[in-house]
Amino acid sequence: MEKKTTINETIKWQDITPGGNICASGNSIEFITGDWRTDKPIFIEDKCKQCLLCVPVCPDSSIPVKDSKRLDFDYDHCKGCGICAKACPFGAIEMIKDDK
Repeated sequence: MEKKTTINETIKWQDITPGGNICASGNSIEFITGDWRTDKPIFIEDKCKQCLLCVPVCPDSSIPVKDSKRLDFDYDHCKGCGICAKACPFGAIEMIKDDK
């Protein structure tokens, strides 16, 4: 495990990790990043044919798959971009305004 740097008034800028750099893999799961979503995808299970074409196009990996079957969205990480809805040939994903 990496040692964390304590940032205070005595630290030099050269000793701080540059902003925007990802220093460890898999750390996005630790943060809820779907808070700023304005549109929300709705999974219509009756229309879904389990083709899974929506899964690889999701830039946030917000479509979980278990036992080769897609599940409902992970709204903690979904940004509401709508790419999944455009990729779905069966109309099983509908975009609505997110009323948080």
